[in-house]
Amino acid sequence: MLMRRARTLLVAWRGPQLVLINYRTHVSASTEPDAVRILHFFESWKPPADLFAFMPEFSPSSLRAGIRQLQENSFLVVKGTQAAERDAGLERAWAEWLPHASFHFATKDTPFLSATQAARLLKRYVAESPQPPRAKSYPHAPRIVLPPAGDSGDEFVRVLMARKTHREYSGSVSLGAISKLLYYTWGVTGRIEAPPFGQLFHKTSPSGGARHPGEVYLLAMRVEGLSQGLYHYDAVHHRLERLRSVPARKKAVSYAAGQEFLQDAAAVFLMTAVFPRTMWKYRFARAYRVVLLDAGHLCQTFCLVATWLGLAPFCTAALKDSEIEKDLGIDGVRESALYLAAVGVPVGKARSKR
Repeated sequence: MLMRRARTLLVAWRGPQLVLINYRTHVSASTEPDAVRILHFFESWKPPADLFAFMPEFSPSSLRAGIRQLQENSFLVVKGTQAAERDAGLERAWAEWLPHASFHFATKDTPFLSATQAARLLKRYVAESPQPPRAKSYPHAPRIVLPPAGDSGDEFVRVLMARKTHREYSGSVSLGAISKLLYYTWGVTGRIEAPPFGQLFHKTSPSGGARHPGEVYLLAMRVEGLSQGLYHYDAVHHRLERLRSVPARKKAVSYAAGQEFLQDAAAVFLMTAVFPRTMWKYRFARAYRVVLLDAGHLCQTFCLVATWLGLAPFCTAALKDSEIEKDLGIDGVRESALYLAAVGVPVGKARSKR
């Protein structure tokens, strides 16, 4: 049997405690410096018995116990196992961005509180300390009064000012409205000649280096003319590709970490990122920020398009990463879930005719 330290490890201090963290498996444990020595020894594949000569001050039985604990906590992996393959696969795919972008994996599948628990916790926060100021001002700086911002009757301004987050829905949405939402948010609207890269896509939202890592999947719930289930949006040809049937209303709530009101939405949009598109050009961890910024651009465009269509948009980062990735059939490493958006008909309003 050959063993190696996991490639997805971080070492940190929490107060006086030395802590080992595997950001792929979400396992963390306090430890002693000698455990770091063991992990250093297993930098490459070695049989466990070779450790005895490296650390002769310890008995073989105590070293075996230490190795066993490190393996059980996923800090050591055994060659040929699925754990070792997953560990190596993540290292290969994210080599240029690690360890800095380990934040992505360390924050996946976070446990979420119920609405009651969250309300109780937030009430405690308010009691414990004042909130930070909601805006910033320089009271002693010279001030320039700006001219009026413009005509509030303009269509663009109307849409911009009408955008808000909705959590109540009624009725179904037409396939035509879903088509517009997809095209004007994620569709390829043109192409750009960009030597030496060839033709790059133009979309309605900016993307770092025009790499456009974003993909979107549709969970159809109440879309006229479309069966319930999961679809992938082919942005190049402006078409949907049916993936599978799922209990749509149940999945909408589950994907959004238990937010019950989503069962009344008409459609949920699962936004993912295909990281190699950005990694190939930008081989440094700062580019991870760009991927997140791209997702934000797309979601704001989505909210504005939905508002223009007379629909009710919603978006959240509270989502069940691994469940979504499993249902979509993506690996969670090269392509991963980032954001969830939804749309429906506003309560008390007629369905959009656009």
